[in-house]
Amino acid sequence: MLKKILLGLLTFFAINSLYAEDINLWKKSTLNKILDKGVLKVGLEPGYMPFEMKDRKGRIIGYDVDIAKAMAKAMGVKLEIVPTAFDGIIAGLLTGKFDIIIAGMTITQQRNLKINFSDPYLVVGQTVLLNKEFEQKIKSAKDLDDKKYVITAKLGQTGEIVAKKFFKNAKINTFDTEAEAVAEVLNGKATAFINDQPYNAIFADDKGKGKLVHLDKPLTYEPLAFAIRKGDPDFLNWLNNFLRQIKEDKVVNLHEILYQKWFVDTKWLDKLQ
Repeated sequence: MLKKILLGLLTFFAINSLYAEDINLWKKSTLNKILDKGVLKVGLEPGYMPFEMKDRKGRIIGYDVDIAKAMAKAMGVKLEIVPTAFDGIIAGLLTGKFDIIIAGMTITQQRNLKINFSDPYLVVGQTVLLNKEFEQKIKSAKDLDDKKYVITAKLGQTGEIVAKKFFKNAKINTFDTEAEAVAEVLNGKATAFINDQPYNAIFADDKGKGKLVHLDKPLTYEPLAFAIRKGDPDFLNWLNNFLRQIKEDKVVNLHEILYQKWFVDTKWLDKLQ
């Protein structure tokens, strides 16, 4: 009889201990803190079309901004955008300046050592914008790997990593913004610019029309995802369920609506600075 009582007590304490541990994990979760504060803080860098950029009135708009708005609405909280330079955005997340990165960030093994990623919300690849002068000489990206060519990319983005990985012989110049990097190609100071496919496709049809050639075969497979701090399974679970909902809902498919708005219909270009 005593053994049964002792066993029952041990089981009771074990269950209570696990319950207390779960409660503590929930209290530490970023999701719980967001709900308590009533604010979702999102880190991103304006200037990456069509994911995040400023309109003529200085407002930050874009695909990622609309995703963030939908996320905050689903949580029942306010949204606060925290503009942050991309090369310092992971440090900003780790030091608690914001709750999540929604900035067209590619999942890489190196980044994954420091932070956790949700399931991908979009898949893109790096492509090449080529100065039209070289249209006859360069038929594919591999032709760029020559010491006589200059390739530009944005500092800290995947384009820089890809440029250095695939083009060992060409000269690689990096810049703080996409605009500066692609301007070098437009002005004839560089041969080509490496960046994400959506950005390059939109730029080629807008400011680069008649001046640049888009070599649109992707060099890489790049899943874009939300980034959060490590050790937060509750927040990660919520984010992945949020993604499934906006992608699979048959009545209002938000994922498809936003894709059409920002990647197919380019009326938003008229709103930019």
